[in-house]
Amino acid sequence: MGIDEEVRVYEPVVHHDERGSFYESYNKTAFDAWVGRDVRFVQDNHSVSAYGVLRGLHYQLEPEAQAKLVRASCGSIFDVAVDIRRSSPTFGEWRGFELSAENHRQLWIPEGFAHGFLALDDGAEVQYKTSAGYAPALDRVIRWDDPSIGIGWPLGRGQPIVGERDAEAPTLADSEIFA
Repeated sequence: MGIDEEVRVYEPVVHHDERGSFYESYNKTAFDAWVGRDVRFVQDNHSVSAYGVLRGLHYQLEPEAQAKLVRASCGSIFDVAVDIRRSSPTFGEWRGFELSAENHRQLWIPEGFAHGFLALDDGAEVQYKTSAGYAPALDRVIRWDDPSIGIGWPLGRGQPIVGERDAEAPTLADSEIFA
């Protein structure tokens, strides 16, 4: 299975009328049918970022590896998933998508992928569900600008704003990842 069959964008049906709009941001039955397996989410996270903030590339190791369903509920982000499974034919490949409050897109990121995003607006709000809770002992990060991955971040105004942990992260080659 290729990366494009695993990391996928979900585009919900949005109903618009003179009052505004409505959509289901999550429906377990419909989501499980779309993904093709039973997914049990156990945690919801919500972050707010200023323009140019880059968070990632984050992941958790087994036995607490996390699948994620990510959306931007305010503003827009460039959301990225990187295949970090050594045995995968798409190891080291990445996919990036713009998620916004306007386009309502959500990104499905399975276990075995690192995740990061760049805020494209001030006050970008990101909400995501995870299939495993936060496990500090298994939490890892890969350098966001690792040349071996070569992510094409849309850095409109120069260098992003990154936290200390992300700035000092190891490259993919030096990271503890999946078999």
